[in-house]
Amino acid sequence: MRLKTSLWQIEKLKEMHRENNIGDPPSNSTTRLRHRKRANEACIPESPTALPPDKATPLSPARQVLTDAPKSCGSHFLVNDRNKYKSMLIRTYSSIRMIGGFIFTIYMGHMYIWLLVVGIQILMANELFNLLRRANEDRQLPGFRNLNWHFFFTAMLFTYGRFLSQHLVNTITTDKLLYRLVSWIVKYQMFICYFLYIAGFVWFILTLKKRMYKYQFSQYAWTHMILLMVFAQSSFTVANIFEGILWFLLPTSLIIINDITAYFFGFFFGRTPLIKLSPKKTWEGFIGASVTTIFSAFVLANVFGRFQWLTCPRKDLSTGWLSCDPGPMFKPELYYFPGWVPPWFPWKEISIMPVQWHALALGLFASIIAPFGGFFASGFKRAFKLKDFGDSIPGHGGITDRMDCQMVIAVFAYIYYQSFVMSQNLSVEVILNQILRNLSLEDQQLLYMQLGKIFEERLPVPY
Repeated sequence: MRLKTSLWQIEKLKEMHRENNIGDPPSNSTTRLRHRKRANEACIPESPTALPPDKATPLSPARQVLTDAPKSCGSHFLVNDRNKYKSMLIRTYSSIRMIGGFIFTIYMGHMYIWLLVVGIQILMANELFNLLRRANEDRQLPGFRNLNWHFFFTAMLFTYGRFLSQHLVNTITTDKLLYRLVSWIVKYQMFICYFLYIAGFVWFILTLKKRMYKYQFSQYAWTHMILLMVFAQSSFTVANIFEGILWFLLPTSLIIINDITAYFFGFFFGRTPLIKLSPKKTWEGFIGASVTTIFSAFVLANVFGRFQWLTCPRKDLSTGWLSCDPGPMFKPELYYFPGWVPPWFPWKEISIMPVQWHALALGLFASIIAPFGGFFASGFKRAFKLKDFGDSIPGHGGITDRMDCQMVIAVFAYIYYQSFVMSQNLSVEVILNQILRNLSLEDQQLLYMQLGKIFEERLPVPY
């Protein structure tokens, strides 16, 4: 009798459980099935009997992210979004604050821009480190999370040591003791970084724990992928900064302009889907943003090229204002309009800087190729069932969501500058930089004395 009673109770509990999970009203069940069907089918005209959006059963955030096809024809575009104005206001306020902070940092100079890049890298790394964290495993591995940051700061020391070592030497040349110390650090910088990396490698091996191997090795591989994504690309940004703020400011501004104009063109006109990885991206937004970006590149290069503060390279780590010969790249050239231009046209000639033609190449890349960095990030988020990398920026997501295209164009701007803009001829300044970087103070004094003897022998003897 007791056995029958227990079985009856079990069956009763199972029945109650089924009722609580799938015993929804028919209308809600029908709505849920309709959502599932539309998530897996192509664009289907919305049925006139469909429930209004405010009464339909909402999908979970993960399912909304994974939906590749629209719920109905064009309903996922911004032009058809009922809450688009509220979303636009939130996004606009955040954008104004970010652009304001960016302009202030540019005004402060090279060092502060570099510190901004470092801060962005740290925030990006934090978002990416947390992406695959598992709290349960981390609790069983005390101190294991610190290993990620050990590798991060080792990579930072290696990367910036390569780019900024000579700038640091030029900054402290007046102090003999400090100069020797810094010269020693610069000379053995690669060995120091390698030793720190090996220390982290040994640390990782010693922390391996039974039944946790798979998680630990996946985190180890994920950490190195993050270092590749963050440093292999954004480190070129720092090199661009010290070659002249213009080579950092112009590409960055073009990505910002492209992102904003693509949003607004898609907001008001977007109806044709561009790519499945980003369902809200449209051809109208892409084309409108491309035209605007290329035109902006030509105009901004002329505006930025008029300020020596933006065009002069920085050879040290000081914060003073710069003044230099702008060179032929930033000297306007006159171009006359052809004879078929009507006589009533007010301008007969136009002044164009050579840098503006180079800016067109940056504009083309920023409008056509750089957006694929955003598409890559969208696919990556879909693979991990994420909507955004973070929520630190209202209306935008995380820092990583804003930097996906910036990473792509930073490498292109550096390579383009080194290949087509920078003069390849050896100058006195370049030779002196090599001497200061590779010779000790005693060797430099010896070189100075030998050069003096050579000049004494070659100069004519006065009668």
